[in-house]
Amino acid sequence: MKVVLLQDVKGSGKKGELVNVSDGYARNFLLPRNLAKEANAQAMNELKNAADSKQYQLDQKIAQANASKAKLEEKTLVIHAKAGTNGKLFGSVTAKEISNEIKQRYGLTIDKRKISIVGEIKQYDTYDCEVKLHNGISAKIYVKVCE
Repeated sequence: MKVVLLQDVKGSGKKGELVNVSDGYARNFLLPRNLAKEANAQAMNELKNAADSKQYQLDQKIAQANASKAKLEEKTLVIHAKAGTNGKLFGSVTAKEISNEIKQRYGLTIDKRKISIVGEIKQYDTYDCEVKLHNGISAKIYVKVCE
C-alpha cells in the first residue's frame, strides 16, 4: 500500500515522502497513529503542492542572495578604529563590526557567522573577507581599517 508519511518513521522514511509499505503495517500501525495517510489523489496533490512551495521558497532565497552579492561584490568597507603609536589597534576589528557596517551602508542584514576573515584584523591595512550569502553563493569584500 502506498502512503504519504506525516511524520518521520524509523525504517520507512521521512515526513512528506511517498512510500510503499505492507498493507498490515499501514492499516495497523501507521494510519491509527496518524503517522501516515493513504496516497489518494488529494494526498498526492497536497504532496506536489508542498514540493512546489518548497522549491519556490528556495528560488526566492537564491534570487535574494544573488541580488545581495551584486550589491556587495568587490566593495570596500571603511572601518575606523583607534590604534597606538605603532599602528597596532586596541583590540581588533571583528565580524560583528563588519556586519554592522554592511547593515549601515547597504541595508543588508548579514549574520556575523557568515563573514569569514583570513587571520585577524589588528593593524591599519586593507583585508580580504568573504561573505557567505547562501549555499554556494558568496561575495568577496575588502575591509579597509583606518583612523
